Amino acid sequence: MANEVGVGIIGSQFISTIHARALRHCSAARMIGVASPSPGHAEAFAKAHGILYSGTDYRRLLERSDVDLVVIGAPNRLHCQMTLDAASAGKHVLVEKPLCMNLDEADRMIAACERAGVKLMYAEELCFAPKYVRMKQLLDEGALGKPTLVKQSEKHDGPHAPHFWDVEQSGGGVTMDMGCHAIEFFRWMLGRPRITSVYAQMSTQVHKDRTRGDDNAILILEFENGAIGMAEESWTKHGGMDDRAEVYGSEGVAYANLLQGNSIYTYSTGGYGYAVEKGGVTQGWSFTIYEEEWNYGFHQEMAHFVDCVAHDKTPLVTGKDGRAVLEAIFAAYESAGTGRKVALPFETKAAKPIDLWLSR
Repeated sequence: MANEVGVGIIGSQFISTIHARALRHCSAARMIGVASPSPGHAEAFAKAHGILYSGTDYRRLLERSDVDLVVIGAPNRLHCQMTLDAASAGKHVLVEKPLCMNLDEADRMIAACERAGVKLMYAEELCFAPKYVRMKQLLDEGALGKPTLVKQSEKHDGPHAPHFWDVEQSGGGVTMDMGCHAIEFFRWMLGRPRITSVYAQMSTQVHKDRTRGDDNAILILEFENGAIGMAEESWTKHGGMDDRAEVYGSEGVAYANLLQGNSIYTYSTGGYGYAVEKGGVTQGWSFTIYEEEWNYGFHQEMAHFVDCVAHDKTPLVTGKDGRAVLEAIFAAYESAGTGRKVALPFETKAAKPIDLWLSR
């Protein structure tokens, strides 16, 4: 078909499964291949999603002339090198959050993609979630007046993949994993004004046996337009995912619960969910989601980037946005470590955000 875009997927676990499911709903995308270093994983993933090529070395995938863009769903510590290699191969890049491990890596990724003339999109699905898109429309059209306070919270009982718990691979705890969603949500919702300061409180309340990272965090961001952003992030909440937002303005207020308004109230003794055999289950009372990936904006996110590549458009969320989020994450860990509000711009040579908290 005209303007069909060939897609390569790097990764074969939870988030890559979501990416593949979303891409199947995009008529302009054709999934060409998948790469994963774990023996047998890529082959099984390819079979499950009707993909012809699979391999253990992502660089072989990048050599294929029929691959136009790659979607990176690998651990955080691998994002930078994979992006550099993809740019060198002339492939457009969609990289999962967080963008990378540190600001130096972010700058290298952005520069490499600019030199190669390829697009770098930062995967923030909340900017495509239908409820949140409508909430932003209300704010943009003036229905709420001048924005004063924006709140976002995301809470569950912790990630499935082991690398998220290992701060050497992830770079941080729940702030790195989910606080990045809130920061870009605030920026996008408010029209991306400059962040002027960050104050954060972090703690490890429940999972000290699994991680040195934070499993609960509260972030307060100040923006140059006078608005305040407040994020609540947790890996300690039982009963399934909770994701909600509030926007307060001088002339109104809007509340959005991303999942519970589109759910089935469920009780399960044995549990259900992704990779039950690996312990990724939801037990007891919970809100069972149908069309969860659509509600979260994954379908729209993938279709958007495919369209950007096919028709040479600028992505809604770019690598530079991902860097701005990462800068705020570093400032948050610095704030939590020092107990003080941190002004932005914030520059640091720290290798990963968690270092600024653990070192104190």
